[in-house]
Amino acid sequence: MQDIKPVLNDAEESMEATLLFLDEALAHIRAGKANPRILDGVRVDYYGSIVPISNVATITTPDAKTITIQPWEKALLPILEKAILNSEVGITPMNNGEVIRLAIPPLTEERRKQLVKQARHEGEEAKISVRNARRDAIDKLKKMIKDGLPEDVEKDAESNVQKIHDKYIKKVDDILLAKEKEIMTV
Repeated sequence: MQDIKPVLNDAEESMEATLLFLDEALAHIRAGKANPRILDGVRVDYYGSIVPISNVATITTPDAKTITIQPWEKALLPILEKAILNSEVGITPMNNGEVIRLAIPPLTEERRKQLVKQARHEGEEAKISVRNARRDAIDKLKKMIKDGLPEDVEKDAESNVQKIHDKYIKKVDDILLAKEKEIMTV
């Protein structure tokens, strides 16, 4: 008799990875509050290597509307400033010779709606990924019937896969709801 646990575990691991990816994707959506993670995609040239900004500077949020970037070497100030300007962050850096400050502008109602739409799109992509993991698990279980797995065991395993799927779809919905609330809060 074959063991169905690996199939269930693989499906759950895949769905968990989807949640982590969704969380990462939503972190890059600016919600009007200072979040150092919006700079994760910014890369700078550091002695011939292209590295993340967090590898050459300390990034802090002294208040809800400001991000402060303290480079480890003063010579990096103009390089960091240029990298931020050329990135998709959409915020103009202010350089005072010591640190770079990014003032997070308040979001307009129209921009908030665009961000909610973007977040919902990310959520839908995550749901598709969860459904694909469910489909793959069910396909594996159906193949196991051909290899001698009893049908009633396969049906029970299928219902377990569905329960795991439902749990992760609910988690995606909860994460999206929280992000939408964060975006729409003025």
